[in-house]
Amino acid sequence: MSQEDADIGVICLAIMGQNLVLNMDEKGYKVAVFNRTVSKVDDFIGGTAQGTKVIGTHSLKEFVSKLKKPRRILMMVKAGKAVDELIEELLPFLDKGDILIDGGNSLFTDTVRRTQELDKKGILYIGTGISGGEEGARHGPSIMPGGNPKAWPSVKPIFQDIAAKVNGNEPCCDWVGDEGAGHYVKMVHNGIEYGDIQLISEAYSLLKKGLNLSSEELHEIFSRWNKEELDSYLIEITSHVFKTNDTDGKPLVDKILDVAGQKGTGKWTVINALELGVPLTLIGEAVFARFLSSLKEERVEASKKLNGPRGKPYLKDKQQFIEAIKYALYASKIVSYAQGFSLMREAANAYHWKLNYGAVALMWRGGCIIRSVFLGNIKEAFTKNKDLQNLLMDDFFRKEMDRSQESLRQVVSEAALLGIPIPCFSSALSYYDGYRSENLPANLIQALRDYFGGHTYERIDKPRGEFFHTDWAGTGGIVSSGSYNV
Repeated sequence: MSQEDADIGVICLAIMGQNLVLNMDEKGYKVAVFNRTVSKVDDFIGGTAQGTKVIGTHSLKEFVSKLKKPRRILMMVKAGKAVDELIEELLPFLDKGDILIDGGNSLFTDTVRRTQELDKKGILYIGTGISGGEEGARHGPSIMPGGNPKAWPSVKPIFQDIAAKVNGNEPCCDWVGDEGAGHYVKMVHNGIEYGDIQLISEAYSLLKKGLNLSSEELHEIFSRWNKEELDSYLIEITSHVFKTNDTDGKPLVDKILDVAGQKGTGKWTVINALELGVPLTLIGEAVFARFLSSLKEERVEASKKLNGPRGKPYLKDKQQFIEAIKYALYASKIVSYAQGFSLMREAANAYHWKLNYGAVALMWRGGCIIRSVFLGNIKEAFTKNKDLQNLLMDDFFRKEMDRSQESLRQVVSEAALLGIPIPCFSSALSYYDGYRSENLPANLIQALRDYFGGHTYERIDKPRGEFFHTDWAGTGGIVSSGSYNV
């Protein structure tokens, strides 16, 4: 075996790293591996990687020496400071033209900075979103690379070979855009994932609390939904959760504490939406719902003192309500994706990226956590109209919302009467009604802002861009504070 023998190197042998290595090996690539705790290298080589072509190394110097030039190095370390520290350790062993790839969930602004800094040193940097969890890493994830475009030709064959495939043999991987675009798209993916999971949980709550369904009944419902409009990975695994019992034979899900964790990517998505002025209301509610779940002790105390609805509202036919929940979930999912793609469009304008939204939908069509049949319709929408401002304006999604909205309205109404919190269903309906409204009460908001702060307003009988101020109190003041957009 020659010194420079490996096609690519992978640093960090946690489960995602290991499975990506095995995926690459299976596709015919020779992979060198390194882990800071070097015993993990030996355990991997002598364990699950036994019989493969994987090359184990015990120092960064040895690791880099095993790589063909230009060197391709995939870092699978925890986002943040650890990435910067690893880059600094690697730099002395690298040459101009070598490629560093960050496969973790890094904040996109960090990726922008690293891409620019390393370009000055002649090192090509790629920030790559990878979705699909352990199973996806092993058998085909969704891969979202962005960064220095000069690096793409060197990594494209490997990435597209190991990625999930759809529509015959189309890889769920393509170049997303410059600098932080890849990690940005992965961030939005994770935000949409937050929304999807919360919506599914709200449907579960309505079925369990509103209709008192058993876990076996829930399993059957979600299994059926997975063969219809809601066909997706998350609906599929939800059905599996409901049929999984604990050691005593009782449903395991009923024994799990109702406190949801998070790693921050959903929060990043919402913060960025606030910065860009995009109404990402559903995903925002999904993040806040996790925060609310963390107040377990407070909620237990509040449940003893705060009253809910008095008496039970009349529920229509059980099967009709189950069907209404399905279409309410479907409609809310459409709204969530519409918001997510609107956010990406605004980001592309703000950060000067050329995002291909149809390609993004294709990348999410297989391998990733939010993969679903639904994404094929999104790809078609942007194929028909690459300048589509909002998915709700596409003919297919407009018609789907038209046939599903009554179910969403019924479910939101029933949930309010039952006292069952459904923040994301409610948010989806409010966004839909707000977006389709020619007139909103923001005229009063502007009047009040101008009254107390002199913030000015525009008039419906004057051209856009002309601002006016009124002396509402009659005190003779004529000075305004200046106009600004929010």
